[in-house]
Amino acid sequence: MSHQAEPAEYASLQGFMPVRPDAWSEVRGWRMAERRRLIGARLALGPAERQVRADRIARRLDQAIGRFAGRIVGTYWPARGEPDLRDWGMEVVQRGGRLALPVVIRKGWPLEYRIWTPGDPMERGAWNIMVPSCGPAVQPDVVVAPVVGFDAQKYRLGYGSGFFDRTLAATARKVTAIGVGYAESAVPTIHPQPHDIAMDLIVTD
Repeated sequence: MSHQAEPAEYASLQGFMPVRPDAWSEVRGWRMAERRRLIGARLALGPAERQVRADRIARRLDQAIGRFAGRIVGTYWPARGEPDLRDWGMEVVQRGGRLALPVVIRKGWPLEYRIWTPGDPMERGAWNIMVPSCGPAVQPDVVVAPVVGFDAQKYRLGYGSGFFDRTLAATARKVTAIGVGYAESAVPTIHPQPHDIAMDLIVTD
């Protein structure tokens, strides 16, 4: 697996705190380049290949989560080549679980998860992604979130808006956070900063 070369200065980043005042701006630039590379790589996969990989991820999610009955599972509506887990979501409902989908309420705010059952009305939300038109806001027991990239410490590289980290930071009780993505999305490190929150588990194909 090949990774884009990193500036030599990053080798001296230890823990969470940048070693110089402008280090975060360099990390931000590196992350932008990695997002472009990783999203391009997954979009290059054909639809059939992506579905095969999504099915593998679904089976591994079954093993990781175990019991679904009586639990709320926060999932997502796929976009930009993300693993499509909608069929798996229907299986969650069949096993007695409930689904919730994230909704962007306002820039800089945490996401709101709304209960959604297949067949419920939807509308286009932020970035033209489908979201529930209504439904009660809830806190999921388990949240499954797509990753653009991830590292060995289970830190997630997302799209850069910070919605998911803010959501985890604002939860009233512990949520099991699971990142999902393709194995090729692994990077040596995302260079985590104080605002980044590690996942409990990363599940890949």
